[in-house]
Amino acid sequence: MPRFKISSILAYWICAALLLSAALFYYPKWKQVNTEATISWDVSGYYLYLPGALIYKDLKQLKWWGAIEEKYQPGPGMGQAFQHPSGNWVMKYPMGQALQFLPWFAVAHTLAEPLGYPADGFSRPYQAAISWGSLLIALLGLWFLRKLLKEYFSDQVVAIVLICVVFGSNYLEYASITGAMTHNWLFTLYTLLIFSTVQFYRRPTFVWAAVIGLLVGWATITRPTEIIVVIIPLFWGINTWATLKNRFTFYVNNVPKISLAALCAGGMMSLQLAYWKYATGEWIVYSYQDQTFTWFPPHIEDVLWSARAGWLVYSPMMLFAVMGIFMLRKRVPEVFPTVLFVCLIALYITSAWDIWWYGGSLGQRAMIQAYPLWAFGLGAFWVWTVGRSWRKWLFVSLAGICIYLNLWWSHQAHRGGLFVGEQMTRAYMLKVLGRFDAARDWLKLLDTREEFKGAERLNVREVFTQNFDADTSSIVSPENPISGTKSLIINKENAFSPEFDLPIKSGEKGWIRASCIFRSDPKEWETWKMTQFIVRFRQGDKIVKERSIRLQRHVDGSEPKAIFFDTRLPEQSFDRATVFFWNPGSDKTVWVDDLRVELFE
Repeated sequence: MPRFKISSILAYWICAALLLSAALFYYPKWKQVNTEATISWDVSGYYLYLPGALIYKDLKQLKWWGAIEEKYQPGPGMGQAFQHPSGNWVMKYPMGQALQFLPWFAVAHTLAEPLGYPADGFSRPYQAAISWGSLLIALLGLWFLRKLLKEYFSDQVVAIVLICVVFGSNYLEYASITGAMTHNWLFTLYTLLIFSTVQFYRRPTFVWAAVIGLLVGWATITRPTEIIVVIIPLFWGINTWATLKNRFTFYVNNVPKISLAALCAGGMMSLQLAYWKYATGEWIVYSYQDQTFTWFPPHIEDVLWSARAGWLVYSPMMLFAVMGIFMLRKRVPEVFPTVLFVCLIALYITSAWDIWWYGGSLGQRAMIQAYPLWAFGLGAFWVWTVGRSWRKWLFVSLAGICIYLNLWWSHQAHRGGLFVGEQMTRAYMLKVLGRFDAARDWLKLLDTREEFKGAERLNVREVFTQNFDADTSSIVSPENPISGTKSLIINKENAFSPEFDLPIKSGEKGWIRASCIFRSDPKEWETWKMTQFIVRFRQGDKIVKERSIRLQRHVDGSEPKAIFFDTRLPEQSFDRATVFFWNPGSDKTVWVDDLRVELFE
């Protein structure tokens, strides 16, 4: 490597300092409220078991949840549970994460009232305890990752791997700020499982066998797809037919220990079965309801490369890990088959989930738990760079760029605000990349990927205008118009405006600019409910092309706003072009006036 060297222990403490700084000072999530609090959205779903069982003594009807939701507004509410045909409510998520939260919950519950807070499961002590507990788990996982990697790589390489994972990947986000999500905890479970597996085959004791079984079971009831981790203790260290035969002999000679591991894993998994039986009378319940997998074909390209949540787009450092996985065959051959197999299965399962972007994920959060395995790829890659001087300097420089981008994206996901979870598009991403300030107009690119970039519009021709003053339909109103005597009204009762036909012929070249003035009073904040301003081209009943923007993205309150967006005329034939407005479910009213469409080159 370049002359500057760093020990793995120093690298660990540098990484720990970054995680601590992010969690405690940069964006202390435990101090946030409502949907930004630690116990919100998915985390509140993992957590519901604890207050339900230990505070409110109600795991079936969840009658206590309404008051908590009204007071703390943690997110989707009963969306984290569903009503079973039995009439009881069932938790959407399995209980593994709640069990991991239990010690921190107990501390918070003990201290809440003495500290002057309500002992209701959601006040500040609980938020802080879950955040800080998650941070300590991250530090534990990173420590054992260091110990594990030192079994296979030099101290210098291990130091570089730790820096790359923490500074250069979305692990930073999910180990510090959003550490209460399952991925950080599973990262540590994976690390402990691999470490325990190595120790077990070195010294096969009942203790290590029990630990392995407990970790496999715990990972499975945290996220059921993590049952794939059983591959690790079964096949770790097997890379030839001879080692496979030796392993089989080992199993035969150690049946009591293998049985104990299986018993411990089964015991952990049975806790979830017992809960389902208690809540519904059934041993097996599919709690994710309409969310499921599409196995053929999976969304692999989207998971890897999409602007919405592409793993290698938002954590390009992991490209080195992907390349390094295939170098393991030469560098650390005994672990290559297992590491490769589990990583590929994890990628496949991640890609097969229908909601492949995993909510407001910064990159692919569902890949993080397997990072202890991908770290072997990073280690092999950096060993390879030692072979040539040009490799060292080239890839250290590229790694520096990856680190900068990761820190920048992490900032933009919180205080910077340029990362918009679930809604990122390639056009918007490239527009804001590397910047710290953005024009409000760029938000259009979250909805439409088209943008006229010419210096000047040529041959501008107005093809449609409507101020609604002469309109006598029920969808216009003289009450508080934006301009003139009337404005178009879009609300829950009038969800669709008329489709206004545009005198544009198929075969024409150029762009159209649709513009209007609108006011939203009050503003709709939920993106999926925002009123859409739409241009559509049809050929018969088929939609040839459609572009739209969400209006309320572009205002802060109820102020009137002039807005426009540009759409290139389609090359395909069309027989009708229209412009209209649609309210997809908001109970807020939008006033629209001075609708205009221009054709230009």
